[in-house]
Parts: sequence; structure tokens; C-alpha cells
Amino acid sequence: MKRNIIKISLSLLFCSLTTLQTSAQNIEAKSQVINVGQVMFRQPVTVDYELHNRSNHALVIDNVRTSCGCTTVEYPLTTIRSDEFFTVRTVFDAKQMGHFTKQIGIYANGSKKPYILTLKGVVVEEVTDFVGDYPYQLGDLLTDQNAIEFDDVNRGDRPMAKIHILNNTEQPVQPVIMHLPDYLQAEISPSEIRAGRSGEVILTLDTRQIPDFGLKQTKVYLGSRPGDKVATNKEISISALLLPNFNDLSDAQLALAPKIQLSTTSLNLGSFNGKKKLKGEIDIQNTGKSTLDISHVEMMTIGLQISLNTTKLKPGEYAKLKITAVEKDLRLVQNPRILMISNDPNNPKVVIDIKTE
Repeated sequence: MKRNIIKISLSLLFCSLTTLQTSAQNIEAKSQVINVGQVMFRQPVTVDYELHNRSNHALVIDNVRTSCGCTTVEYPLTTIRSDEFFTVRTVFDAKQMGHFTKQIGIYANGSKKPYILTLKGVVVEEVTDFVGDYPYQLGDLLTDQNAIEFDDVNRGDRPMAKIHILNNTEQPVQPVIMHLPDYLQAEISPSEIRAGRSGEVILTLDTRQIPDFGLKQTKVYLGSRPGDKVATNKEISISALLLPNFNDLSDAQLALAPKIQLSTTSLNLGSFNGKKKLKGEIDIQNTGKSTLDISHVEMMTIGLQISLNTTKLKPGEYAKLKITAVEKDLRLVQNPRILMISNDPNNPKVVIDIKTE
């Protein structure tokens, strides 16, 4: 009998521990991170987080902790029923100028692991809106651009680009960037943009998440609220040109580096004159002091076919790049180009322009 009692007690203890460990996971926020954008100096800002007890058990908030005394929190003191929605209100005093990121930890049902809410923004002396033009309409929103190019970035870089947004509707919006690939992150400030007001999207490229060198192209979509539908009229084109990183090479290593030299970087193939294809060649030589490795060759536009007879050249050796232009495809292209990437630290990227008459 004692043995059975021990088993039951252990089972009850395990269930209790499981409940404690998962209580934070049973809380779900509509927006776990809220960016309030620009905040006036010494004018406190209030933010309400909409939360949901998505468990099958009642929830009691035991404690709430903030990352500093500049943020105060109001939260339910009564039991929160299963599947019930509730609000946690935070007030940030805005007594210090500059960007801020504050965290609020919610401890529930005796759990030692909090559910984290984040409040972000920037304290300024005067709130200013973007004063430029918004020539592009993406869904319900206006933007100052609909394409971003991250040119000549190196492995390990994290470049950022900014898109300004204008809420041209009569209702507040909560913009979202949809279909983000792993190598892109997007932050929108503020999280909610009032009618007639502006905000911004900050896109960050994580080059460590891109496996191959060369040109990477994708499309993301700007929605006006979470759950918005993807559509071509909300499209933002993103391109990134990733190059090897040679910043750590010593002077001695640079002196012994390979060197790429092309017979031309602007090849004129002449006129089609009824022909379906035109062909040409470019000679490539390694004039450096170690092996040249051409790691990547690609067409940056349609309408071209290429063939390279070798990708590794010892000092003094040549390679031949054969190029074919296809008339039916090339007529759709304005600037046909070929991209070549090598381990020449002084010239890792070569762009070859192809011209026809």
C-alpha cells in the first residue's frame, strides 16, 4: 500500500511541476513586442498588451517584474479562467532620451520561468514625421520605395535598409511584413500607425543565413494588419549581392593573392539581323601569385547562356568564358549582365555588360 501511495504522490508532483513549467507557455500575446515609435521626452506612454490564457486551467499571475524602474505595470489580480482574454497595461516614464528596449516578465501559477513582453521605441525632444514623397501604394498603405538593394555585402555583415510608410486610411493600422525569408528580419515602428501618420520598416539582412555567394533575390509583402492576405499590389522586391570577406588578410597575404584580369568587361555581340542567337568569348587570366578560384558565375538577367571551361587558374593560366545571347529572351531585358565572383581580394566581384545592336 505504501508503495502505491508513493507512486501516486510522485505522479501528482510530476503533474504539478509540469503545470508550473508550462504556465508561461500557456500565455499568448496578440503582440509580444510592441514598438511605440517616437515618444516625447518626459511624456509617459501607456501600452496595453492583449493576452490570452490558452490553457485548460485557470491562471493566476503571481508577480510581474520589469527590466527597470522606468516602467510600471498593471495586471489582473483575480483568477483568469481558461481561454479567457486579459490585459496587461504598462506605463513608460520617458525620462531618458534615446532608443529604449524594456522587458516585462509575467510569472504565473508559481512558475519560475516568465512570459516576456517587450516595449521598444525612442524618446525624442520633438516628434517628426518623414517629409519625403510616398510614390508607391502597397495595398492600403503608401511607401517611399518598393524595392531594396543590399549591394556588395560581405559574409558576416548585417546591413539595414529603411522604408517609410504613410497610413493614408481613416483607421489605425498595424503593418506587417509577410513572407520574410530566414535571412531577413523586419521591425516596424511604431507597431500601430494612426490615420494620417507615418511610420517606418527597418529591414535587416543577416548574411550568415545566406548559404551561397552571388545575387539573392526575393519578394516580401506589406500588409496593413496581422493576418492580411498576400497580393502582388503589396510586393516589395529585395535583392542582396553577397561577396567573400577578405578584411582579415594581412599585407603579406594580399601580396601573394590571385588577381583576375578579363579581356573585356563590356562585350558587344553585334546585331542579330534575323539570327536567333549571337555568340562571343571573353578570356580570363590569373595575373596574381596564387591560385584563382572563380567560385560563382551567373546571369543577372534572362536571355543569356554561359559556359566556363575551368574555375581554378594557377598563376599565369587562362580560362575562356563563352557567352550566347538568345534574341527572343534578350529583347525583354534592358541591361543584360553576367556576375562573376572570385577569391581576388582586390576585385572579388566582376560584372560583365553584354551589348547587342
